Amino acid sequence: MTTAGGIDTGMTDKVLRGRVLTFVRRPRAFDDDGSYEFWDDGAVAISSGKIVWRGGFGDLPNDYAGMDVVDHRPGLILPGFIDAHAHYVQMRVIASYGTQLLDWLERHTFPEEARFEDAAYAEQVASHYLDELIRQGVTTAVVYGSSHKASMDAFFSEAHARGMCMIAGKTLMDRGAPAVLLDTARSGYDDSKALINAWHGKGRLHYAITPRFAITCSAQQLELAGTLLKEEEGVYLQTHLSENHDEIEETLRLYPSARDYLDVYETAGLLGERSLFGHCLHLTDRERDAMRASQSVAVFCPTSNTFLGSGLFDYDGLRDAGIPVALASDVGGGTSYSMLATAAEAYKVCQMRGYSLNPLESFYQMTRGNADALSMADQIGSIEPQCAADLIVLDSLATPAMTVRMETAESLQDELFVLQTLGDDRSITATYVAGRQLK
Repeated sequence: MTTAGGIDTGMTDKVLRGRVLTFVRRPRAFDDDGSYEFWDDGAVAISSGKIVWRGGFGDLPNDYAGMDVVDHRPGLILPGFIDAHAHYVQMRVIASYGTQLLDWLERHTFPEEARFEDAAYAEQVASHYLDELIRQGVTTAVVYGSSHKASMDAFFSEAHARGMCMIAGKTLMDRGAPAVLLDTARSGYDDSKALINAWHGKGRLHYAITPRFAITCSAQQLELAGTLLKEEEGVYLQTHLSENHDEIEETLRLYPSARDYLDVYETAGLLGERSLFGHCLHLTDRERDAMRASQSVAVFCPTSNTFLGSGLFDYDGLRDAGIPVALASDVGGGTSYSMLATAAEAYKVCQMRGYSLNPLESFYQMTRGNADALSMADQIGSIEPQCAADLIVLDSLATPAMTVRMETAESLQDELFVLQTLGDDRSITATYVAGRQLK
């Protein structure tokens, strides 16, 4: 049976038909055709929430010939987008006017995050946030909660109900913020431990130990975060690093014995291949060396970096230095939930630094590249057998302006760049999570 692609939240065994694109490595140039696989009339066979086969539709094995076919032609089928840094608890302060980082936290972020002590409020916002991700084709995200344990119980519960792969954690902060937001080094450890026991490894959920940043964490709190990181197998570490010059100055005032900002985290044992550092705009040479040696991840948040006037991320420089890089929205300092819009802004930031981020690399970064940075490329980010069937369908003719522009597109790369530059949620015609069509 062939269907027209209506919403299906039930059985996941099916074949998706369309133009199929998946990346096998980082593209080296605009015309690096060896970096991806593409089928103009392709098929993806899905069983029990996982991909079991992909290739040309005419080559579909007999084993899958009896499955229902969902025909998305001429749509472009890709792995679901991955957002490597976001704050769901800032959903209601996105697009707040007029300040840079530290003022923005005081004026907008902290008052809003204080509301997440209320479990019902947290559940409501978590539901809105995850629904928005699905609308934008984002199937995995790395997410900060507030400092309240209730904010993460609500988030994990909503994500689990949708079958989504999420990495998230309760924010740790025991100083430098309103009292209603402060935990203690010990209570932060205990709450994180309880959340790990309840949620880490449940379904597709993963825990991230989450010190907000050095300014709001005492040395004892960072030390206990490092203890947790050693104690709990497979957890992540996420925090912020070198986003703003005033932030760096204040960090070094609070930690006068530190060699630099990163050394504060390094001393606490927080570096490693599952450690994600948001922003990394003003790194010293020593910090770059330490990140490369530890394979810690630098997370590129272009819309928030420009919105808050923080600086321009050195994408190609960090890549060339051997530092893993991920791409992220950083909502709500970031200005869009869309990874297409995020990639468009990343292109502009790179242009300002003299590097042209080609469209193949942009789409690689939003899918396989971010999965690589998260050490999850065997599970998400690719259309490969045994990967989760987290998939999206893109329409490059979604708006009149896109349709007119596509009349002169001559290649797959041209089409991807049109989607990246002019596309939005209207370009995401379907989102599948573990084989269930949720949009």
